[in-house]
Amino acid sequence: MLARWRDWLAGHRRAAAPQLAEHWPAAFARVPVLAHWSAADRERLQQLALDFLAGKVLEPVDQATIDRPQALAIALQAALPVLNLGLDWYRGWHALVLYPDEFRSRFEEVDEAGVVHQVEDWRSGESWAAGPLILSLAEVAAGGQGHGHNVVIHECAHKLDQLDGDTNGHPPLHPGMDPAAWSSAFAAAYRDLGRRALRHLRTVLDPYGAESPAEFFAVASEMFFDDPPGLQRGYPAVYAQLALFYRQDPAAHWPALVEPP
Repeated sequence: MLARWRDWLAGHRRAAAPQLAEHWPAAFARVPVLAHWSAADRERLQQLALDFLAGKVLEPVDQATIDRPQALAIALQAALPVLNLGLDWYRGWHALVLYPDEFRSRFEEVDEAGVVHQVEDWRSGESWAAGPLILSLAEVAAGGQGHGHNVVIHECAHKLDQLDGDTNGHPPLHPGMDPAAWSSAFAAAYRDLGRRALRHLRTVLDPYGAESPAEFFAVASEMFFDDPPGLQRGYPAVYAQLALFYRQDPAAHWPALVEPP
């Protein structure tokens, strides 16, 4: 059913908006943080989400099921990081593989001695270089709530990071951005997160971001869109660099916190 809808959407992009109008409220309701975006940005996001779905294949597997509001909600979240960049930033891959819950992943890991080990682990999301983006629908449903977590944005950030051939937390920067300023901001915050995680102290970001610079960039990107004031308070230099990179300032239109009397 979803495949037939995807084919219909690809062939009728101009007609899709009015025919899908009834599904947009349910789609936005699945991602409460999008209520903080302006009406104009939400309209642009809708159109970009439609274009995203017209160019990508959604592949439910392992008895996963997905309806139109779910598909639109995933597309809205995927479109958010490239709202002011364009879908060309998602070039080179074509499929989103959707599992109902966490999935088992097999991969190679090289230890300090250079020995390659075959590792098997449970994942809620994964991004393969020049391959598909893989998501757990259960984890997708838990994101976008304003708690700083969003697996769709996390894995899409990896896709942006992979554009220059390396997954190292340093995506291709725009002309005019200072690579030294980017490296300084991210390196300092990455060290701080690592120290706090090692000592089991409270952290601004998910401690998983201390796994590598690539994971730090993806985790910081999650919080940039899902809890921008929290990232801005915790790591202001990182927030400033991400605002330049994504060409967005989500904290600027986030509701001000009201202090209790």
